[in-house]
This record gives sequence, structure tokens and C-alpha cells, in this order.
Amino acid sequence: MRSVFDWNIGSRTLQLGKRTLVMGVLNVTPDSFSDGGEFLDRDLAVEHAMELLQDGADMIDIGGESTRPGAKTSDSTAENPIKPGAVGEKEELERVIPVIQLLKQMEANALISIDTYKANVARAAVEAGAEIVNDISALRWDPAMRKTVAELKCGTVLMHMRGKPEEWRILPPPQDIVTQVKRELREWADAGMMAGIKRERMVLDPGFGFGKNFEENYPMLKRFEEFHEMRYPLLIGVSRKSFIGRALARNGKDAALNERLLGTVAAETAAVLKGAHIIRTHDVRACIDAMRIADLAS
Repeated sequence: MRSVFDWNIGSRTLQLGKRTLVMGVLNVTPDSFSDGGEFLDRDLAVEHAMELLQDGADMIDIGGESTRPGAKTSDSTAENPIKPGAVGEKEELERVIPVIQLLKQMEANALISIDTYKANVARAAVEAGAEIVNDISALRWDPAMRKTVAELKCGTVLMHMRGKPEEWRILPPPQDIVTQVKRELREWADAGMMAGIKRERMVLDPGFGFGKNFEENYPMLKRFEEFHEMRYPLLIGVSRKSFIGRALARNGKDAALNERLLGTVAAETAAVLKGAHIIRTHDVRACIDAMRIADLAS
């Protein structure tokens, strides 16, 4: 039996734990690893978001910058200009804000999460109708992010990442990835609370695939119940990721993206049976069906 939490996201409170909530992925990008370019057009993006909601998604996570392996991140300041190939704040805003605004016009009750590590994007998105800030850097890369999220009084997801995407291939292997993730996520959540973010507004994500190579993800799934020691609600995102493709390899060749659905659903189900509260996924309908059964067994 997983713990039950009340997640205060400002305008409303979500109960986590009675059943699994599903977060549908909407990448408004040209280069995301799975669906890059499919929904860069605003109208197509909103149409897809509506489909995800009709399929049963509880919330939509909208992102305007890819963080695929090797991607350049844009933690720019006046002294630290945008890296070549990175997405700047202006471009990210132009991608996500019109989508949020139109989606809220079409479905006023739609629960929207903004996938960003930039404080100004987070603020603009919440002002446009988002209620959750999903930060892959756990509020660390933008010095203004913790204060901004505290002021916005929205929900927030803190995700664990080792290094940055352009550094992943050269990171030294961790001694114990599960212990490291628990320790660092706890530290980063504490830093958020020190900045004024209430504990009941935070959800933690162990960050499958983010700075973890193929073999480092499997123990995270196997030992997932250990993450409950942090005493926060847990979100996972394993959808279509490369470690699933590696596990499903045939004849020495990793499974292609379009061959990872069953492996994705199996990993999502395993995490729910070990206590995950929210699943972030591309394949909402398949996930919803699996979670209905997993919830009966958990």
C-alpha cells in the first residue's frame, strides 16, 4: 500500500496515492528524442493535448526545449551567453505560451505542467494557466527558480539529473545510484523549502535516463520502493527511453522507439506496484489501461 499525499498546487489540491495519476507528454520542440517536430505547430500541439485528455490524462506536461542526450542547455546570463544550439528563453516562451493559452481556452479545467528550468518561463507559463512547474534541474540551474516557484505558490516537480545532457557520456559511474539519487534529491528538496516552497507543493522524480547509463536505470526500477524513504510523492518518466530499448534488444540491436510500448508499460506498471504516484508518459491510453489494473493490485 503506497502512502497517500495531498499535493497542493495552489489553485487546487490533488490526492496522490488512491489511484495512479497520468501525466501526458507534449513536446513543442523540433528535436525531442521521441516526438520532436510532430507538435511544433500550435494548433497541432493543442489538438494532441486534447487527445491526451480524452484518452484519460490527468494533466499535460508541456515542454519547449529538448533535453535528449547531448542536448545543449541554456542557463544563460549576461555574463554567460546562450550556448550554440541551445534554446533561449525568448524562443522557449514563443513555443509554449501560445499552446498553454489556447489549451486553457478550449479546456478551462485542463491541468497543465510546464517542463522548464528557466524562472521567467515558469512565471509566464503559470500566469498563462499552468499550475505545476516540472524542473529537470530540481530548481538548481536558474538561480531565480526557487524564489520564483515559492512566489508562484504552484505545484512543483523536482527531478534528479547527473550532470547536464552534453556531459552524460563522460560522467564517471556512481558507486550506488539509488543512494546517490535519494541523498541529492533530499538535499535539493530541503533547499527548496529553505527558499520558501512548502513541502506539500513538491513531488520528486528520480530521473530515469537523465545522466544514468543503461545499466544504472535497472537498479533504480528494481529498488524503487527505497525512494519512499524520502517521504515525498513520487513521479516517474520511463516512457520510450533508451534503457528500455536496450533491455528489449534482439540480435544485438536495441529496440527502436516504435518497438518500446510494451516495455514502457511494463516498467510503468512495475513502478506503480512499488509505489509510484504519477506516471509521465507519451502513450496515455495504454498507460491508463495498465494503471487501472496495477491500482487494483497495489
